[in-house]
Amino acid sequence: MPSIDHHAAGTPTWVDLSTPDLEGARHFYGELFGWQFLVGPKEDFHYTMCQLGGRNVAGMSLKDPAAPGRAYWALSFEAADTKALAARVVELGGRLVVPPTDASGLGTFASCVDPTGAGFNLWQSGKHPGAQVVREPGSMTWHEVNTRDGVRAKDFYAALFGLEPRKLDGMDYWALHHGGTPVAGVLQMGPMWPKDLPPHWMNYFAVADTDGAAEQVKRLGGHVHVPPTDSPFGRFCIVTDPAGAGFTLTRPT
Repeated sequence: MPSIDHHAAGTPTWVDLSTPDLEGARHFYGELFGWQFLVGPKEDFHYTMCQLGGRNVAGMSLKDPAAPGRAYWALSFEAADTKALAARVVELGGRLVVPPTDASGLGTFASCVDPTGAGFNLWQSGKHPGAQVVREPGSMTWHEVNTRDGVRAKDFYAALFGLEPRKLDGMDYWALHHGGTPVAGVLQMGPMWPKDLPPHWMNYFAVADTDGAAEQVKRLGGHVHVPPTDSPFGRFCIVTDPAGAGFTLTRPT
């Protein structure tokens, strides 16, 4: 597996799961992705590092039972200066949920919502540099914001992170490029999407066999919402874990 020492500012750096059932999540994702786990102490809400071959690939934390909503996967972007970038979020029409906060030397964190309603995080790496394996089976491989105002969203993220949006032919979809490399996407939610589904970031995890992984999700108590489907970018399916956190499995081309 390739080792990654750092992520460029303005690109996805980390994903972590907020769940009411950490033990159940470790069983589900351990079986699905082959992850090993380093479980933190109670005072850190048992924050758990998920690993492949001793390298960090994702995190898990215990969701506050009083907080509304179901379990979810959150996306963080690398920030060169979390405080300055958080101020820029507000200038561009977004809002702060959690202001820049030091995470015990691991990094500086802020939680934000874009102008269309999708939540995301900022992370300025300290001792924790983000995901150390990407685009390999069992690790994050792609991220896209599903929103009802794609134009506003792509303009927001382009301005915030210095990314170049490029529209795909025949689709209301923009790939956000960093230095010529696509790092994330913006998808316009159309009339076929459930009306009560809020804008959100969808995180993709790579697998060696999309069909086999979809069957395993079902065996482990999760749900397959979009069955394995071919696309120009790989065979994918959309699933939720037993606690309701949504994500996409894909075998990239």
